[in-house]
Amino acid sequence: MRDNASPSDPAARPTATGAIRTLGAHPATAPIVLHPGDRIPTSRRVLYVILLGALTALGPFTIDLYLPAFPVLREDFGTTDAAIQLTLTGTMIGFALGQLIVGPLSDKVGRRLPLLAVTALHVLASTAAALAPSLELLSAARVLMGAGAAAGGVVAAAIVRDLFGGRRLVVMLSRLALVSGVAPVLAPLVGSGLLLVTSWRGIFGVLAVYGAVMLISAIVFIPETLPKARRQDRGATTVWQRYRSVFSDRVFIGVLIIGGMTFSGLFSYLSASSFLFQESYGFDAQQYGLLFAANSLGVVLGVQVAARLAARFGPQWVLAWSTSVLAVAAVAIIVTDQLGLGLWGTVVPLFFFMTACGFTFPCVQVLALDRHGNAAGTAQSIVGATNFGVAGIISPLVGWIAKDAGITATTMASVMVGCAVIGLASLWLIVRPRSVERLAP
Repeated sequence: MRDNASPSDPAARPTATGAIRTLGAHPATAPIVLHPGDRIPTSRRVLYVILLGALTALGPFTIDLYLPAFPVLREDFGTTDAAIQLTLTGTMIGFALGQLIVGPLSDKVGRRLPLLAVTALHVLASTAAALAPSLELLSAARVLMGAGAAAGGVVAAAIVRDLFGGRRLVVMLSRLALVSGVAPVLAPLVGSGLLLVTSWRGIFGVLAVYGAVMLISAIVFIPETLPKARRQDRGATTVWQRYRSVFSDRVFIGVLIIGGMTFSGLFSYLSASSFLFQESYGFDAQQYGLLFAANSLGVVLGVQVAARLAARFGPQWVLAWSTSVLAVAAVAIIVTDQLGLGLWGTVVPLFFFMTACGFTFPCVQVLALDRHGNAAGTAQSIVGATNFGVAGIISPLVGWIAKDAGITATTMASVMVGCAVIGLASLWLIVRPRSVERLAP
């Protein structure tokens, strides 16, 4: 869609996103009187939530759908647990680097072009992974798959920030956070079901189809939401200026660390859990998938309650509670494992850990994006790249620590404890909740 208003028109005209912009001598810097999304019909808003949610889920599904197949991959390629875990690391690093490219690019040229180009890359890379004859080629394809899935989450959050602000932004971002929080724990359940009817190669084939459906849907239904005038906003015309404006914000730096540590704790669990529950506790692939479904309930609960509490009390205070629960729950896993309490001693505190992740994700996004509307794509790309890049580096530590004795609940939770403690320190030493302003209406 295009902005049809002439710069010389003295009257207010709707912009490409539906907002009311008062035009005058300098239309590019004229104030937006109304959040564009407030003028979108409810039915269209629901469609956007569904499509943007599905795009956001493409990344987590790309990363996690094949987790139940880890033991099968190890046998097929005749390699080690650590080597298979490195394919997960490569995917997350590709995902992180892709976001660092897509985010600033979407602020410069608009949302649609980067979204379409990178999603097309995902389809091609998924097809290559399904046909890969060796672990080396599979690993390379996985890096490209991660980069190709990067656009979904970055552009979806940037589109939401283009359209909404204040408390409505909290609600809309909570919907995306729900998807990004639930998708990593639902993906292995879906993957385990797929293994009943296909091989690990079929899983990558499904991802290729998923990416193709998202590409077609984006072409047909998702409009450009960043008007040309806003792409040239003063002080944000270059990638360097956008990065500088974001990294000069103390609160952004603090929540960036919190988000990265929370994701690292989550993915430490994800990368280790297939071996822990299938080999130590004797689960089959389907039972393992059902465990993820149960944990996803905690994430759903956390995200939905967090959205209401953040709008009322402020996201910084929700983080004060959730980061504390992350640390306590991770320590509890170690204690119960050392006491020999078995499966339930691990699963119960793990559920609380996952619920605390659900509380954390939307609050991190809100604090990061609400303060940087003119560089929403850049800000979201940094958050996403940090989350998945740091998690990709830290999560294999579980396998390294357990290389001699095997993966246990204690070795998994040791990494989770370290991540939670760093997140707590960042909240109180860098973010400093009392110094954060309340959200605007």
